[in-house]
Amino acid sequence: MLPPARDATSGTPVLECRDLCISYFTRAGEIPAVVDFNLRLMPGEAHGLVGESGCGKSTIALAVMQYLGRNGRITGGQILFEGRDMLSMSPEELRRIRGSRIAMVYQEPMASLNPAMTIRDQLAEVPIHHEGVSRAEARRRALEMLHRVKLPDCDRIMRAYPHQISGGQQQRVVIAMALLSQPKVLLLDEPTTALDVTVEAGIVELIGEIAAQYGTALLYVSHNLGLIRETCQTLTVMYSGEAVETGTVGQVFSRMHHPYTRGLFGSIPVPGADKNTRPLRAIPGHLPPPQSRPRGCNFNTRCAFALPGLCDRDPVAMRPVGGEAVRCLRVGEIDAPEAAAPAPRHEAAPIGDVVVDVRDLSKRYHELRANRNLTFDARQGETVAIVGESGCGKSTFARILAGLEEATSGELEVAGTPIGATPVQKRSVDMVRNLQMVFQNPFDTLNPSHTVGSQIARVIRKFGVETDEARIRARVLELLDLVKLPREYADRRPRQLSGGQKQRIGIARAFAGNPAVVVADEPVSALDVSVQAAVADLLMSIQREQGTTLIFISHDLAVVRYLADRIVVMYLGQIVEQGTADEVFAAPYHPYTEALLSAVPIADVRLRKRRVIVSGDLPSAKRPPPGCPFSTRCNYAIADLCANQPPPVQRFSGHHSIACHLPRDTLAAMEPVITMAEEPA
Repeated sequence: MLPPARDATSGTPVLECRDLCISYFTRAGEIPAVVDFNLRLMPGEAHGLVGESGCGKSTIALAVMQYLGRNGRITGGQILFEGRDMLSMSPEELRRIRGSRIAMVYQEPMASLNPAMTIRDQLAEVPIHHEGVSRAEARRRALEMLHRVKLPDCDRIMRAYPHQISGGQQQRVVIAMALLSQPKVLLLDEPTTALDVTVEAGIVELIGEIAAQYGTALLYVSHNLGLIRETCQTLTVMYSGEAVETGTVGQVFSRMHHPYTRGLFGSIPVPGADKNTRPLRAIPGHLPPPQSRPRGCNFNTRCAFALPGLCDRDPVAMRPVGGEAVRCLRVGEIDAPEAAAPAPRHEAAPIGDVVVDVRDLSKRYHELRANRNLTFDARQGETVAIVGESGCGKSTFARILAGLEEATSGELEVAGTPIGATPVQKRSVDMVRNLQMVFQNPFDTLNPSHTVGSQIARVIRKFGVETDEARIRARVLELLDLVKLPREYADRRPRQLSGGQKQRIGIARAFAGNPAVVVADEPVSALDVSVQAAVADLLMSIQREQGTTLIFISHDLAVVRYLADRIVVMYLGQIVEQGTADEVFAAPYHPYTEALLSAVPIADVRLRKRRVIVSGDLPSAKRPPPGCPFSTRCNYAIADLCANQPPPVQRFSGHHSIACHLPRDTLAAMEPVITMAEEPA
């Protein structure tokens, strides 16, 4: 449990923002990025900043650090550190504070690490520069902090360069660097977005423990509402450069007032959400550019409750509402439960015959075993999700399915045709057309020099779907309708589209040839929650219309629970559990599945989560344990047996199987990880 929120009205805040205004100055003139932002952060308090990309969250953190760049400027208000205005401090005073008393952890750890310096030298720089200690003492403290952040083989990591350690290890190094001087304030800008859920859970717990020990105040910048619920006592919801709702986590999560906050919560998959009976509702429209915000309330063009002549007239101020503060003129009128209409239900897609059949599939890279004896199938109209940590073999299987790699052994058939040993260059045009991919990063998969319409048209021509140019153009426009984009976007280039719009173009291109199977490799992980909901709903809508088989690869179990009909859990190249979504998310669990579920942040105060701690890192795929692959990290491991003998596959239903040495009765007696709380927390 988190400690209760501190009384923000008493004592001196360690960090305070008063009516803070931030602008960027371009050739087009001044662009206001943040307007009238207020914050009181007390010692030991954890505060969350949430909202869509472009709403000003990271700009606030950068303003506190005075890292706004050449064209960024604080145009109004104050930033107070322990009661002193940072804007009046000299450059020398700021240098003494930054990195020592105020530190920051960025989203991308490699952006904070010098590739030409060892980890030891980079860590030692902090106490040497800020405290003037000897190099030997600095290195001793650096090694001690690496142990504190629970890194394995710290002596080796001290000697390593950044590229020689994993992403999760890099992030722990950056956190160790930020904590070395025991800062009063720690700013965390999406510190766990790119990490696996188990690594994320360990890092979040570590930050909380060390912050509690030193009395450090934390400011989390994140779009992950589940993470904010589990780490923070208070939060601010940002929209288009303004705070629209503030309060304690318990208050805001239990009864959100602002329509935008409601929209965010309606966009995130939580246990209980279902793609057919309880679909997500994406926020309509897009975040307005900061140079052309609407008059009145910034949210009025996307708000179902906006009234012409009221919400689009004058700027809206924050007003107190039951212990919170909300920027809405109609807050008292729209608080009734009936004001939030549920999203319409969908008919479940009919499930047909087996389309993808995988039997004892293995892939070796010399000594490395990336996939080992994979066996599962996927049917027409079905969504099968493959989940697991980075390095478990999910993407390797996707590459084999797409023909970018060849299987070493075993069988892989699509619609009855063996393709496991057939590279994409040797596949027939029909086979390539029938099996398409949607990639994680739409920025890297679209040609910046061509219009999106021409890129979709090229697929239609190549696969012979249409040959007449007029019909090709008509098909392009139909696909834009299918992915819910305006038809005039056919003449735009990728740079003119948002990330979510680019991902929709990627989906349109993947479905241009009417494929039987679509492999979606982390297609929504880089998107805002509202865009994520819209893209997820789009995939399901197309699947219902075309009966497509969807192989959905992800480490986000919340999204997987919402989308998947069946789930395949992989660990170190092997399947450890598979079954329907309901079966995998309910006991009995494989111990690894149990750990994954416990690590998923949940943004629903009605739910409780049993805490399961898994220590250690994923073993090397070159030297996997001879027995159960999870035996080195398993809390239930049976001495000698689990480490040395491959586990048997135990069946609990026609679809549900678990590869584990634990007795069947022990597995069946496992307690649920996620349960309904008796009272809101």
